[in-house]
Amino acid sequence: MTPWSNSNPPATLSAAMLRGARGLCPRCGAKHLFPRYLKPSALCPGCGQDWTLHQADDFPPYVSIIVTGHVMAPVMIAIGSSELPLWQMITLSVTIALVLLISLLQPAKGGIIALQWWMGMHGFKPGGRTELAERLSGSRPD
Repeated sequence: MTPWSNSNPPATLSAAMLRGARGLCPRCGAKHLFPRYLKPSALCPGCGQDWTLHQADDFPPYVSIIVTGHVMAPVMIAIGSSELPLWQMITLSVTIALVLLISLLQPAKGGIIALQWWMGMHGFKPGGRTELAERLSGSRPD
């Protein structure tokens, strides 16, 4: 794999994480980081980056839970102060929480994979920031 061959590299960590959160390859921006809901592609079809090296493990669910909890706090206050019957409050709260958790899980995993790649963690050598520095300086790794 030649660094940055056939790719559109991100200039910052936040740009790489945004690509990952949108389900794009953090390295080149090609479509489909995830061919299935939470399983990343083995290789990017655009730049050839190996995504099997990631070790996101339990971090994406933690991120999803924290964000959902912060969003749900004011929602729960609003639902609790309404005139709805208890069973409707519970149903509404659980439904909103589950939809949020499920919809945030894949973007969180994509962002974590991008973070690991950018930082050069877990076998992503060189990492995104190292590749960018080499590209900007004009040097090539041996």
